[in-house]
Amino acid sequence: MLEKVIATETALNLIAKLTAKHGPLMFHQSGGCCDGSSPMCYARDEFLIGDSDVYLGDIGKTPFYMNKQQYEYWKHTQLIIDVVEGRGGMFSLEGPEGVRFLTRSRLFPNNENQM
Repeated sequence: MLEKVIATETALNLIAKLTAKHGPLMFHQSGGCCDGSSPMCYARDEFLIGDSDVYLGDIGKTPFYMNKQQYEYWKHTQLIIDVVEGRGGMFSLEGPEGVRFLTRSRLFPNNENQM
């Protein structure tokens, strides 16, 4: 069974660095207008998960959630969390590092689809 969300080695290294600075983390991807499809990284106790969020799995021992409506559009894809240079969402913890998390994706072939 394939994972719904995975991370590149660069992303895993950044998650480890941010965890050392901030303690346990979590990701949320809302698909909202401001940060679009940027995954937002928060201290685990600073963002409340609700009934409108779907748990996709862990990356670097860090839970990853997505808004349920956004998930309906992306449920046929595997999310690949990566890191690129530049500024991301202003509330995401990686901002001061001069990099941002970025979501890449690939469609699940029919025989891999996990719905």
